[in-house]
Amino acid sequence: MFTGIIESIGTIRQIQTEGKNKHFQVVSDISKELKVDQSVAHDGVCLTVTKIDQDTHWVTAIDETLKKSNLDKLMPSSVVNLERCMLNNGRFDGHIVQGHVDQTATCTRIEEKGGSWEFDFEYDPALQNVTVEKGSITVNGTSLTCFNSDLNKFTVAIIPYTYEHTSIKNVKVGSVVNLEFDIVGKYVKRLMNL
Repeated sequence: MFTGIIESIGTIRQIQTEGKNKHFQVVSDISKELKVDQSVAHDGVCLTVTKIDQDTHWVTAIDETLKKSNLDKLMPSSVVNLERCMLNNGRFDGHIVQGHVDQTATCTRIEEKGGSWEFDFEYDPALQNVTVEKGSITVNGTSLTCFNSDLNKFTVAIIPYTYEHTSIKNVKVGSVVNLEFDIVGKYVKRLMNL
């Protein structure tokens, strides 16, 4: 389990394709602290560390993961948000994040607001995922609060610290991001549909 509080930024150094899978070599300041078999969220996608090599680590994304996330669009030099799983005795600073991306969204607007930024995102409503006003959403692994919540779109406000310490600064209008919707909302929706 994760909290959506980004720990580090990683840079994709190398990508290897094997069948329908992709292996990513990631360089980051936490790579040397990781262990093989450890779960690490990469732009919100929970992936298992398969190899450590000095200042880099390797992870593998299978076909299902590539289809549901933006990982298939990564190239060498792409940056990703990294978060190790939550410690049992740690503070819970964000919200409950599983590292299971529900779908992707496209950035439709970015507006600088005198020291902060607003980002609008739109997603395909066919999967019936929902946001609620002032509810939690995970964008590329970052725990954020959404507003202007609508059937297939929402807005998030980004403070300077988040802008500087996550990959959100690399998102442009037209960029595709990973979304994980709030787990509590998903359970409520499921119960309402029974």
